[in-house]
Amino acid sequence: MKINPDAAGLDEARLERITEHLRRNYIEPGKIAGCQTLVARHGHVAYFRSQGRMRLDQDRAVRDDTIWRIYSMTKPITSVALMTLYEHGHFQLTDPVHRFIPEWRDLKVSEKDEDGSRRLVEPERPMNVRDLLMHMSGLSYGRVTLTTEQPSADLGLRDWSMTLEEFVHQLSDVHLRFHPGTRWLYSSSTDVCGRLVEIISGRRFDTYLDEEIFRPLGMPDTAFHLPDDKLDRFPANYSRRGDKTLALVDDPDTSAYRKPRAFLSGGGGLLSTSVDYLRFCQMLLNGGELDGVRVLGRKTIELMRQNHLPGGGDLRQFAIGPFGETGFDGVGFGLGFAVSLGPVQTASIGSAGEHYWGGAASTIFWIDPVEDLVVIFMTQLMPSATFNFRGQLRTLVYPAIVD
Repeated sequence: MKINPDAAGLDEARLERITEHLRRNYIEPGKIAGCQTLVARHGHVAYFRSQGRMRLDQDRAVRDDTIWRIYSMTKPITSVALMTLYEHGHFQLTDPVHRFIPEWRDLKVSEKDEDGSRRLVEPERPMNVRDLLMHMSGLSYGRVTLTTEQPSADLGLRDWSMTLEEFVHQLSDVHLRFHPGTRWLYSSSTDVCGRLVEIISGRRFDTYLDEEIFRPLGMPDTAFHLPDDKLDRFPANYSRRGDKTLALVDDPDTSAYRKPRAFLSGGGGLLSTSVDYLRFCQMLLNGGELDGVRVLGRKTIELMRQNHLPGGGDLRQFAIGPFGETGFDGVGFGLGFAVSLGPVQTASIGSAGEHYWGGAASTIFWIDPVEDLVVIFMTQLMPSATFNFRGQLRTLVYPAIVD
């Protein structure tokens, strides 16, 4: 890959602070096994560095073509896929979801009374497509009944052996946590968006992604499973124990990603490389086009990256629960990713209008249209809230801008 910090308007020496920061604070102390950072601006890659090892028990360096578990960084890709069908006139954002999933017509909201008991009520309005794209659907990563709530921040009701069709059918028995459009809760909504892609297009979700996004954009290593001939590019995934040491949670040799899965999770199922994901991000930054291939129109991208929270509010006002791959203060939400309301509101260096998300294994990305900037960080450490990589990288990347 050609690296050209001058063309990107970035200072090379200042960018090298990233290398030193990650080496000194994370690689050498063994807080992570390895990582990869990519910074691109004005369409030029200014910084691309692989550090550390593929796994702790082997002396194999992180490769530039490492294939990472991106988990919830799948969500923006799924949202783009659904919006390509929007551009064909197949739906409006305000269309009720039960138009496509009739068995959801009678979904009820489970409300809690003052005495702690629950009762079922009719939703104030039907759940619509925009609610799913925004995590304002009333769904959760868990089950709500009249007697209990059983949240799960990881898999929720998902079973990797079921299809998206079976998953959506199972959700028809779930009661909503709140009236659609009134609150924000990180949820399985984006998995349902993947099912909508199947219903509307008539194609399997993985086939649609491959034909409409991955192949056109040149993303050959982004998929739901890992072929055997790419195993040497697949790192181990770790979690942090209470004593701050790392525990192996997904061995590449025995990983479930080695075989195709029935459940094509639009919320968290994809593998990808930094280079592949850069092409996806650059397409978004370019207004829906890359190297002569147009995936979405410019106005659709503008619609997606605006804050759609009611009244222009932030997640602090609307979010239920503490988790969402981002902070809440000064952070709005668009159609598939978080949106910064500005550096004063977020108390973080950057620009208003940045849009971004992350994944469960501490992967992150952000796109800054004001600075024509893309930043991608890959590692494999769960959970994603362990370290504030996003905040630290912001303080290292933005001071490198010199034009």
